[in-house]
Amino acid sequence: ERFIREYQKSFQTGSIETHKESQRIWVKDIKPAVETQFGFIEPYRDPFGTRAEFEGLVALVDAEETKVLTMLVENSARFIRRLPWAEGADGDSDGKGPFEKDLFEAPDFTSLHALAYCSSIIFPGINLPNYNDVRQTTGFKNVMISNRISAENQGEPSPFISASDAPAFMKHKYHAYYLWVVLHELLGHGTGRMLTQDGPETFNFDPKNPPLNPLTGKAVQSWYRLGQTWTGLFGDIATTVDECRAELVGAYLMSDKELLEMFGFTDDSEITADDLMYNLYLQLGVDGLRGLANYIEDDHKWGQAHSRAHFGMLKCLLRASPTFLKITHAPTANTLIVNVDRAQILSVGKPALGAFLLHLHIYRCTADVAACRAFYEELTAVDGEFLEWRKIVLANRQPRMSFVQANTFLEKEGDDVQVRLREYEASVEGMVRSWAERDV
Repeated sequence: ERFIREYQKSFQTGSIETHKESQRIWVKDIKPAVETQFGFIEPYRDPFGTRAEFEGLVALVDAEETKVLTMLVENSARFIRRLPWAEGADGDSDGKGPFEKDLFEAPDFTSLHALAYCSSIIFPGINLPNYNDVRQTTGFKNVMISNRISAENQGEPSPFISASDAPAFMKHKYHAYYLWVVLHELLGHGTGRMLTQDGPETFNFDPKNPPLNPLTGKAVQSWYRLGQTWTGLFGDIATTVDECRAELVGAYLMSDKELLEMFGFTDDSEITADDLMYNLYLQLGVDGLRGLANYIEDDHKWGQAHSRAHFGMLKCLLRASPTFLKITHAPTANTLIVNVDRAQILSVGKPALGAFLLHLHIYRCTADVAACRAFYEELTAVDGEFLEWRKIVLANRQPRMSFVQANTFLEKEGDDVQVRLREYEASVEGMVRSWAERDV
């Protein structure tokens, strides 16, 4: 009740601090049966990349799926030590190195079935709140929107997947995508230690003996000065770099068979661990191509943060080896097909993603905005053959998914009042009817 009252006050007064207080209370509300989130909290339409877009969610917790996610949370430190900036580190931050927090503060992580989700993008998973000061002092929550992910799996096969790969790709897609999003939210957005000056003479590291930058082999030379923030310093690239880093963490750890086994995927399961790895790299190729649809050629700008990130990951893998991930371009047929060599996933694919991830992570931790901008803008530049690919992507663009949501109604039956769920057909008419009968 307290955080709902703070919501109400924030909407009535426009006070950001009041909304922040609602988020502090929300983070401490662990594993409720019904989860909610409201407010102007997403950065995607904000020119400053901070917060501008409304998101509203009411969802029910899936207790069984949440148990598995909780097991991953409890083992998070083990897998964080296998990330590129932590692997092989001694002593610092519980064996995770100077660019990782001493203690991974395990967040509440639940699997939800959304009853109502109001936003221009229905996200498969969310990590909130987006206020960095609240995240640092109070914590954050991760939630997976399971029925959102399963709905996407019911769509048409991608035009960028070969006929021979398509049946298995669709069969394995939900499981690979679900795990990728899980790792993105928990360990992508949940890791990292920014080097900061917290007061006139106060730092969260030793400025007289700063840590070595693994990219240069020399002591770090930059950090967040007093009053500087990630979004304020990195500006228009902050959101896309942050999302790319989180996507890379998820994709990198998807090659960890011990982690996959926690979710029931082994060398002997019906869908094997190798099947999920292969599916993921096909998905990286597909998402990279699809992302080109959100590149605005006339302005030389990207219209969507995730799309830019996905294209950068595709370009990274294309550069890693001419034989690992290839795009077969047939101009006369107007087609693009993603091809992945399974045998090179661990020897080429994972190291390439790890190197990309390490660059973004160190730039972010050390406030090195100039190096980050030069690196990221070059890797996400769309020119030459990629512009030709973009034309084919636009020609083969699939209709945007529409998510038709159910409503609940209170109906009186004698002396009792029952809650009734009303679902609608998956069509434009069904969507209009759903929102009309929601009566908001």
